[in-house]
Amino acid sequence: MGILGWIVFGLVIGALAKLLMPGKDPGGIIVTMLLGIVGSVLGGFIGQTLGLYGPGDAAGFVMSLLGAVLLLVIYRMATGNRRTITT
Repeated sequence: MGILGWIVFGLVIGALAKLLMPGKDPGGIIVTMLLGIVGSVLGGFIGQTLGLYGPGDAAGFVMSLLGAVLLLVIYRMATGNRRTITT
């Protein structure tokens, strides 16, 4: 799959991750989609590296989705409790 395919796949995975984790994200939909792309690539890479599945297997979709959700959880934990101080 080419770079464009990974980007489109990551956008879809990012949208699905957002549906699984509703709520307000600190960065908005663009950051969520970018996290979906990164999580998809990382989850897919880790699953293939561990030998859980091969290229093109259906398990790659699941691992990509889990990677995107995990990355979104980490992002929310890192940025969710920040408050702005107004004077």
